[in-house]
Amino acid sequence: MLHPSAHALLKLIEEKGFPPMESLTPVEARKYYRERRAVTQPAPPEVALVRDLDAGGGIPLRLFRPLGSQAAQKLAVLVYYHGGGWTIGDLDTHDTLCRELANGSGCAVVSVDYRMGPEHRFPAAVDDAVAAARWVRANAAELSLDAGRMAVGGDSAGGNLAAVVALAARDAGDLPIAFQLLIYPATDMRATAASHTTNGQGYLLTADTIRYFRGNYIPDRKDDSDWRASPLLHADLARLPPAFVLTAGYDPLRDEGLHYAQKLTEAGNRATLVCFERQIHGFITMGKVIDEANTAVALCAAELRRALAG
Repeated sequence: MLHPSAHALLKLIEEKGFPPMESLTPVEARKYYRERRAVTQPAPPEVALVRDLDAGGGIPLRLFRPLGSQAAQKLAVLVYYHGGGWTIGDLDTHDTLCRELANGSGCAVVSVDYRMGPEHRFPAAVDDAVAAARWVRANAAELSLDAGRMAVGGDSAGGNLAAVVALAARDAGDLPIAFQLLIYPATDMRATAASHTTNGQGYLLTADTIRYFRGNYIPDRKDDSDWRASPLLHADLARLPPAFVLTAGYDPLRDEGLHYAQKLTEAGNRATLVCFERQIHGFITMGKVIDEANTAVALCAAELRRALAG
């Protein structure tokens, strides 16, 4: 029941002999990921404003304001963390997605270029993710953003970081987060969920690639149980902002998203789970070749708009 477009993409990758990520050095993998995105990503849509910022401490940001918004209009904001296994990805690889989310939701989006492994190991990415959210809140007025309507979100590794930021913000008590947008998030570094076995080979993100990424980020497996690595394992998942969790049926991380959404709901939070049953990991950025990606982006944007309406 794999979507025909996803199947065609996987077949193309096999026929072209594209190298698996784990066969590349991190520097090579980053270059390959940046270059490969042109094959699958739609053209970047026009927005009202794109502005590169610096959160200090070497954390580059990129602000997107949606088409039709006014310069002085105070907008709700999504702080977005890109995917890429805490090893690859940057502001450019997720530029189109952030533009789409901004235009679709009517919210501003601030994309975060956090430090990655293996050069910067866990918890460097977490520290940057939290610092970036704090910086956006502190500078909201200057940027014509509404600090009271701030969401966090991300895909894959970025979904992991968004969930961790929401937990850290709740625990600190001084960084209110209004919403979580978690797109096929990694929530348990132990990688023991059943989908890691059933979807571990043949669907773009493989068990070998996951080991490669997680080894770059967390070389010491004892840190897998740290909630900053595995938000599913936090002792208290109550009193968190509403969450929208999107998963893919042929994704090794599918059950991690399912389990996290379930735990959030059981803890008394409002959490919605939607699984695109025929899709593979990473599909949401692939709207050029997988039309359901455009549906998924529109759904995420609609959820943002509804959650942050002011």
